Amino acid sequence: MYVPNPFDSDDRAVSPVIGVILMVAITVILAAVIGTFVLGLGDSLGDNQPTAQLDVSIEDGASDEKNVTIEHGGGDPIDSETLEIIVTDEDGNEATASGEFSDRFSVGDVESGSFDATDSPGDTEELRIRIIHQPSESILVDQTIEVEDINSIDGGSITFN
Repeated sequence: MYVPNPFDSDDRAVSPVIGVILMVAITVILAAVIGTFVLGLGDSLGDNQPTAQLDVSIEDGASDEKNVTIEHGGGDPIDSETLEIIVTDEDGNEATASGEFSDRFSVGDVESGSFDATDSPGDTEELRIRIIHQPSESILVDQTIEVEDINSIDGGSITFN
């Protein structure tokens, strides 16, 4: 009668299978890392959107001016030169500002600026204000505000104090 020896088993196939699995895993990981940098996804890793709570209001100013006030209510401090502020009326006329106010816009800071608009007593216009963080190309604020006694924005720029 034949009794198999338990120490005489043939385990040679296990080592090559594990080797092939490890080589495939390494190849997939390398392909993913190289693909990320080739497609440019690695370039935008440092340009994260800041987390900030910004409150915006638009009010009457002197003569044909409207005042825009931006208050930093909480979150990350933001470099002002990275912000673009755009106010647009219903007809598509806009006033813009970029990098206009203090160096760092931190919690508790309030910045005010003015832009030219055509007065029209009794009229109401919806103005859309957007604050864009330029490095990450993300919109921090996109808000529509109803403003009285305005006909349209005269274009140009928003001037901050």
